[in-house]
Amino acid sequence: MTVILDGNSLTLEKLKAVARDGEAVQVAEPCWEKISKCRAMLQKKIDDHEIMYGVNTGIGEFSEVVLTGDQVEKYQRLLVYSHAAGIGKPMPEEVVRGAMTSRINVHCHGHSGQRPVVTQTFVDILNKGVTPVMCEKGSVGACGDLSPMAQMALVLIGEGEAFYKGERLPGKEALERAGIESITFEARDGLASINGSNVLTAMAGLILYDVERWLKISEVGAATTLECLKANMKPYDPRLHEERGFSGAIISARNILKLTEGSQILAQKGKRVQDAYSMRSTPQVTGAARDAVKYARSQIEIELNGVGDNPVFIWEDDTVLTGANFQGTPVSLPTEMVGTAVSMISVLSERRLNRLLNPALSVGLPPFLTEGAGMNSGLMLSQYTAGMLCAESRILSHPAANQSIPAAADQEDFVSMGMNTSLKTRQIHENGLGVLAIELIAGAQALDLRAPHKPGRGVEAGHKIIRKYVKHLDDDRPLYDDHNQIVEALRSGEFLTAVEEACGELES
Repeated sequence: MTVILDGNSLTLEKLKAVARDGEAVQVAEPCWEKISKCRAMLQKKIDDHEIMYGVNTGIGEFSEVVLTGDQVEKYQRLLVYSHAAGIGKPMPEEVVRGAMTSRINVHCHGHSGQRPVVTQTFVDILNKGVTPVMCEKGSVGACGDLSPMAQMALVLIGEGEAFYKGERLPGKEALERAGIESITFEARDGLASINGSNVLTAMAGLILYDVERWLKISEVGAATTLECLKANMKPYDPRLHEERGFSGAIISARNILKLTEGSQILAQKGKRVQDAYSMRSTPQVTGAARDAVKYARSQIEIELNGVGDNPVFIWEDDTVLTGANFQGTPVSLPTEMVGTAVSMISVLSERRLNRLLNPALSVGLPPFLTEGAGMNSGLMLSQYTAGMLCAESRILSHPAANQSIPAAADQEDFVSMGMNTSLKTRQIHENGLGVLAIELIAGAQALDLRAPHKPGRGVEAGHKIIRKYVKHLDDDRPLYDDHNQIVEALRSGEFLTAVEEACGELES
């Protein structure tokens, strides 16, 4: 499947298809005409010696420095050189591909001012599997993700570095092996290649795609523990949540009822009148996260389809507008909510885990889910790991979006720090996979101990996937491999796919 980019229809699903699954992109034909018309307008203004920011002036604090005609072309190359000032390990390939996809989609509007060959070279690099080396750290998320985007732009002109077929190569060699000609930047081309929040947005978009599925997995974890603890299921009656009105809570309650449908365990009598908060408030907490994620998706998809540039060239009106459309805050602020939501639900998962392991709370299950308590410690230390992950995620949930540090001699005196937001949210999600993996392992152990009574269809399917990779814990054994195996089953989608095949697709 080739993803058509037209500036208006890039979704998280399409972003993931290109960035992670390697699908090709194609610029919609009408967009080339827009790009050409915009460039023609810009060229006329250059020929008429009209002063335009970032075209024939410096940028940032140097915006008042006017360049001569001889300097304009060289300046675009020097601009990219100077901004390629990041640090750290390379960005994951999927983030780089996502950022290129996002940048091409900006160009499709025909308001960036670059020559068509710049956009076409981006397309060729993406489709032929050349992945620029871009350091993870260095962007402050205003004036765009200048440091990593500059490293991306270096490859267009045959410089920098790139991965190609598993090798890290000089940019020129990578292009040559892929059969792509490098280009020489002319007026505006360099800045039009780097001046947007495309990296932090691509990373946030891919995280959000995963978090939407992680929320479903968290509901499987909740349903499993509810089964094991013989929960009172009245708190999951959708009518309760319809009375309050939050759509996310209604969806979460319905999902958990679907997962537990047909349960023999929950059909037993002798329920408590009211369970602890961690057992009965999952719809309210997970539902709030669902609503936050829904809002974040709307904002990220607006950004993926918007013109994040400065200046913006409105060829239809022969107008050049300078502003701050590169500012990353519209993405970073909702992404902060996503990180906080994942951290919060991870804590909820750990509290349910605690009730499974604590014999005072586990409704007759053995201490730490081991039948040889004393000689064996069972899953005691798994809770330590879950607790550590929750603590780190809480630390990372401290907002980055309000951590502006002025730059460029105070010309750029408020920045979004959106790259920090995306980086830490990615780690929070990774931690969340670990916490849910541990709850599900404990749940599988407890379900074994509840036999012969069977859980609901969805929960039972999840139990089978856990047992595919992790055997029942009799005598103690090292548990790190069990943890990591289930994290991979969650990350790959195998676990959720099996669950939904058994009970029907869960609502998002």
